[in-house]
Amino acid sequence: MQLPRNVIAGPGALESVGPICRSMRLKGRALIVTGRNTKGIAGDAVAESLSKNGYDADFLIVESATMENVEKAKRAARDTNAEFLLGVGGGKAIDIAKLASSQLDMYFISVPTAASHDGIASSRASIIQGGKSVSNQAEAPLCVIADTGIIMKSPYRLLAAGCGDIISNYTAVLDWRLAARLRNVYISEYSVALSEMTARMVLDYAHDIKPGLEESVRLVVKALISSSVAMSIAGSSAPASGSEHKFAHMLDQIAPKPALHGEQCGVGTIMMMYLHGGDWQRIRDALKTIGAPTTAKDLGIEDKYIVEALIKAHTIRPERYTILGDKDLPHEAAVNIARTTKVIE
Repeated sequence: MQLPRNVIAGPGALESVGPICRSMRLKGRALIVTGRNTKGIAGDAVAESLSKNGYDADFLIVESATMENVEKAKRAARDTNAEFLLGVGGGKAIDIAKLASSQLDMYFISVPTAASHDGIASSRASIIQGGKSVSNQAEAPLCVIADTGIIMKSPYRLLAAGCGDIISNYTAVLDWRLAARLRNVYISEYSVALSEMTARMVLDYAHDIKPGLEESVRLVVKALISSSVAMSIAGSSAPASGSEHKFAHMLDQIAPKPALHGEQCGVGTIMMMYLHGGDWQRIRDALKTIGAPTTAKDLGIEDKYIVEALIKAHTIRPERYTILGDKDLPHEAAVNIARTTKVIE
């Protein structure tokens, strides 16, 4: 069971990066993996905090989460004699630093600047391979430092997308239980309980999640970290990734302009909850309240791609059994699912 040793969340948390590294007795140089924009937003402040506490740091600027950039990070770490890595930014920088540090057997610290998905504290890294996003086993970060003051300034759309990713835990757990019954898949009840509690946090407090509120950011960040911990306990992404994630990943492949990952997962959760016979209306209403997409129109994706994604979603990670089964859904059934849940007109 791999869990972060320290989790710091609150306004001004960036100032604690150097002291936390010192308290964990980290030694040597640091390599900060970040994006071009996030370097100025948070990367420079991280480097300053490290410097004040006696650490030298180098930067690696990355633009996309590809294996090429993972290798680039590994080379940069070797060339600079780095002893530990920090991922500062959104999902791309964090996933690159996470996988690179795992393969180099180095410590990794996660410093998110947005709360758009639960990868900020998990042991999984989503990397584009062969034109597809592939979830790779890595190691959980040694520490997560989430400055809610910084995250609050990021576009609210990202926070709303994070809520969609969290709420999707409901159907992920239902799929996991189904696989346990039909395929004798191992299931961790502790992980299930944590995953469901995390989704319930967002569902129950949907009315309190609004733009410009630090309390909203803190709630979502805590939920994302809890979701990540549930995956670490399970040793897989099963408690947070089921049929709704298959649907989202298929949309990534077929839609000309996919929406954000969490947005697509949220819409997928509405339809998958309908298939499970659950209260899909409550899921939809909570997402609406938060300001997350609930329809194809909201996603900016044509109806035909929603239907096609439903039909073909089972082909994504076929080893993971879900409510979608292991065969194509009939076209009429896919249309009925999407129309009944008001995802398409």
